[in-house]
Amino acid sequence: MSRTPLLFGPPALCFALITWQVVAGGPLVSLDERLSGSLVHPSRFSELLADLGSVQVAVPVLALALLLVALRNRATGLDRWWLPPAAAAVLMALVPAVIVPLKELVSRPGPPVMGPGTGFYPSGHTATAVVAYGAATLLLLPLLRTAGARGALLCVCAALNAGVALGLVRRGYHWPLDVVASWCLCAVLLSSLWLLVSRSTRRSSARTPSPRTGPS
Repeated sequence: MSRTPLLFGPPALCFALITWQVVAGGPLVSLDERLSGSLVHPSRFSELLADLGSVQVAVPVLALALLLVALRNRATGLDRWWLPPAAAAVLMALVPAVIVPLKELVSRPGPPVMGPGTGFYPSGHTATAVVAYGAATLLLLPLLRTAGARGALLCVCAALNAGVALGLVRRGYHWPLDVVASWCLCAVLLSSLWLLVSRSTRRSSARTPSPRTGPS
C-alpha cells in the first residue's frame, strides 16, 4: 500500500483546519490567544532563537548542505546527481511564493506586542526554518553511514526548529497557531522532497554493480 496519503493527508488536513479556525475566529483562536498571553516574555535570547529562522541564517546553511551533497553525489557517480540538491533549492524558493499570498489572504493581526498590522499567518520564519533545515537534513541523511550519526542529525534539525518556534512565540512575534500551521504546511512540502530523494537513492542502488566478481 502506498504511504503517500499518510505523508500528505494528515498535515494538509491539519493546516486546513487551523486556517479555517483562524479565518472564522473559531474556538481554537481564543485558546491560541490565551496560550500566547501566558507564554510571551520578550528577551534577547528569544530574539536570537527566532533569528535562526531568518533567511540570512537558515538559507546559507541549506546552501552549504546542497553544495556538499552535490559534490559528494557527483564524486560517487550518482545518476542525476544534481536532482536532489536542485529540488531542495526549488522548494526553498517556493516558500515565499506560498507563504506571502497566504499572509495576504488571511490577514491575521499579530500578538499585542507587535502593534497594529496584519499578515502574521502563517509564520514565514517558521516555514523558512523547517524547509531549510529539514531539506538539508533529508539530503544529508543518505550520506551518513551510522544510525548514531543519522540520529544526531535529526536531533539537531528538531532542536533548531523547536528553538525557532519557541523564540517566535516567546518573543511575541507570532501566535502559536501561526507556527503550528507553518509546520503542517511545510511537512507537505518536505514530504515531496523526501519522496524524490528516496526514489533517487533506490534507483542509484539498483544500478550500482556489486563489487563482488566471479563465483560466490
